[in-house]
Amino acid sequence: MPKHTLAEKAALLFRYSQLNMKLVLEYKLNRSLIAIAIFCREMISVVVMLLILLRFLHIRGWDLNELLFLYSFLFLSYSLFVFLFAGIRDFDGMVHSGEFDRLLTRPVGLMFQIVAARIDFSATIGHGVVGVLLFMNTAFSVGIDWTWKNALYYVLVIIGGTLIQASLFLLSACFSFWAIKTENVRNLLFFNSRRIAGYPITFYPVFIQKLLIFAVPFSFVNFFPAQYFLRKSDFAPFWEGYLYLTPVVGILMFILVYLIWRRGVRSYTSTGNSMYG
Repeated sequence: MPKHTLAEKAALLFRYSQLNMKLVLEYKLNRSLIAIAIFCREMISVVVMLLILLRFLHIRGWDLNELLFLYSFLFLSYSLFVFLFAGIRDFDGMVHSGEFDRLLTRPVGLMFQIVAARIDFSATIGHGVVGVLLFMNTAFSVGIDWTWKNALYYVLVIIGGTLIQASLFLLSACFSFWAIKTENVRNLLFFNSRRIAGYPITFYPVFIQKLLIFAVPFSFVNFFPAQYFLRKSDFAPFWEGYLYLTPVVGILMFILVYLIWRRGVRSYTSTGNSMYG
């Protein structure tokens, strides 16, 4: 397979982005309605949290703004994830439909094609708007001094959180090489864990805390980054180094899972459902 220069890949990525944008513009109303539906769906979960918290001004030392600030990390990092890695999210569908077979015949890296070929603008906007609203309404009311160092840290942990979520989806994608349909694995690894991570991990038993740190590390997506800014008293039992590990965990986890994915590609056999001949 011929090697492609960075400039050639950048040009190809730009071309893919143009094609994705044309697809969005071709069905503007449909895409807009999807984005609005996603926004409304996610806002419902925020409203439910608000209604609960309005009855209890503090829950284990966390007030309303602090909990919503914690929640904002999930939405902003997921928004960036679906913008950059929607292909990884939808990978099992590509295998089941046979689209993955078509990618195997092209002289470009597989992961590059999977990442570049899909951008979910609707989900990006739907989740991103919720995340921005939560951030703007809480980041300046919880006592944070937004120095350049804090701003840089925030950007890095959003990127790190994005890589962690991409790694979890890529790990579930690995099962597609053997099981084809992997919705249950994906729900277990990601969506159920993400739902739990909407609250501080200190709300849960130690066993759940360990799972969210070492097995499905959502605590590095929002809990430890939020604690870097808030320094709540319930952080005391944890190692302080956790506050700075989100980008490291994201990079190392993605590399490790990518190696597993490469191994799965070598053992892949077609589903026989290809629509592309």
